[in-house]
Amino acid sequence: MTVPSLPALQETDAVVIGAGPVGLFQVFQLGLQGITAHVIDALPHAGGQCVELYGDKPIYDIPGVPVCTGRELAALLQRQIEPFNPHWHLGALVATLAPQPDGRLLVETSQGVQLLARAVFIAAGVGAFVPRTLKVEGIERFVGTQVHYQNLPRNQDVARRHVVVHGGDEPAVARAVELAEQGLAARVSLLHRRDVFQAPDGLLQRLQQLRDAERIHVEAAQITGIEAAGDRLAALQLVDADGSTRALALDLLLAVLGISPRLGPIADWGLAMDRKQLVVDTEAFRTSVPGIHAVGDINTYPGKRKLILCGFHEATLAAFGAAEALSGGKVALQYTTTSPRLHQLLGVSPAA
Repeated sequence: MTVPSLPALQETDAVVIGAGPVGLFQVFQLGLQGITAHVIDALPHAGGQCVELYGDKPIYDIPGVPVCTGRELAALLQRQIEPFNPHWHLGALVATLAPQPDGRLLVETSQGVQLLARAVFIAAGVGAFVPRTLKVEGIERFVGTQVHYQNLPRNQDVARRHVVVHGGDEPAVARAVELAEQGLAARVSLLHRRDVFQAPDGLLQRLQQLRDAERIHVEAAQITGIEAAGDRLAALQLVDADGSTRALALDLLLAVLGISPRLGPIADWGLAMDRKQLVVDTEAFRTSVPGIHAVGDINTYPGKRKLILCGFHEATLAAFGAAEALSGGKVALQYTTTSPRLHQLLGVSPAA
């Protein structure tokens, strides 16, 4: 059939939705089958829940790895998939997922990218992790220009600007400290309802040193509104603990208020679900819609255990199932230790 011309349409073997540990290992297993993948994640970096919630906490149940942090695990998995050169779409949500008459699946992201895939693998954990947003009237129109969540864009110019970081936990403190130590911004303010911050002692010591040097200014107040000057955000309206009000002029606002999981549009894709989880078979972790697989915490089946290592197993069988469906025949089991084909895919030389 002829697919209608769509903006930014790209054809691909597979799309993996979710860049947590299971999604990353799904890319690896697909790579071993010679299947290229595009990876979509709502966060601006790979690692998913492991990095956001357990970034520096120890994990003890990864086979062959006695202990590692969530951040270390994500880094190892990214290193493992490097030979397969996945295409990344980070900081993007999946807006729609629609089966096509020819059996392929059309995936569209919140960034307007459209991917026409032969198979889709949902590894979204408990849903897409999205930033908690400010509930301040009128602030939405400045999001993406002067207001950002969790991280500033890589190309954001902060030179000679007043940057306000809003939040009271470790990520907010770390962002403010990083900006102050860069020395580019004209002023860095850390805004929180109280002059009390939840962060490791070492980071709090760096914060205090920067405060003493007047390179970070702490504002203990809450946002009640905004002031605009034409099409620009000019100031935040604040109320202090004693009830007094004031305005805080600024150029950029970085709100680091944490993230929360949302099932989002997955519930609208026509997939069989049970208690907000996708029902799958255990042969290839297929969902009720042909061509769509689900692995990791997003799926459910009898005996399901929500463990990373179980997700790795699911990703392996899903890759084999997809490879057989795409090729129309059985896929031979090969071992990375001895297979010349797998050595070639991995870009390694066989051991002598």
